[in-house]
Amino acid sequence: MRTIVVKDYVALSKCAAVIVAGQIMYKPDSVLGLPTGSTPEGTYKNLVDFYKEGLLDFSRVVTFNLDEYYGLGPQDKLSYHWYMHHHLFAHVNIDPKNVHIPNGLAEDVEAECRAYEEKIDRAGGIDLQLLGIGRNGHIGFNEPGTGFDTLTRMVRLTADTIAANARFFASPDQVPVQAISMGIKSIMKARRIVLLASGSGKAQAVRDMVLGAVTPEMPASVLQLHPDVTVIVDREAARLLD
Repeated sequence: MRTIVVKDYVALSKCAAVIVAGQIMYKPDSVLGLPTGSTPEGTYKNLVDFYKEGLLDFSRVVTFNLDEYYGLGPQDKLSYHWYMHHHLFAHVNIDPKNVHIPNGLAEDVEAECRAYEEKIDRAGGIDLQLLGIGRNGHIGFNEPGTGFDTLTRMVRLTADTIAANARFFASPDQVPVQAISMGIKSIMKARRIVLLASGSGKAQAVRDMVLGAVTPEMPASVLQLHPDVTVIVDREAARLLD
């Protein structure tokens, strides 16, 4: 696990975008695993800028998102479908058929989850998985206690995660309590992983992920077992690593 400490969120976003851009330049048909949330927004903005400057071509890139709220359709402005199109897909030349996000309205959730894993396998697996980290150490929506052998499935969100996401909704009562999420094993199958963390509120989770015991109670700690992980943190998120 390599740890890169940068000055601030702006530098973090640029550093992450350069790594993702390098992956696309090296392999134009790269398969990317993508997160949502506030942390990767700056990375996506930089990637859009690179595309507009003629530096990147997304026409052969394939993407798989980590998760989607269960009960929200693609047109819902609080869905991760909408988030991804708003922040990235609508601004680059990615082929819509190469974009994959779990269906939050799936009637047969188990079938949806099996199909999602099969699509990743048929695409050749994920070349680079971009991740954020929750304050409780979750990656994707894999909450504390999640087994390391889990694949894409329906999950129930913890009270902490619901509270953290409530800022995006009109009230906490509107935050979905379930989601479809790639599992720990799904994430660990990626050939390369880049995790981003910004702000002092993530400092304890970053410390436990990098220096703590590998345990399902700290889901992100499993990344210590992966052969190619880069953690990019700003100074505030890195403050407990000294």
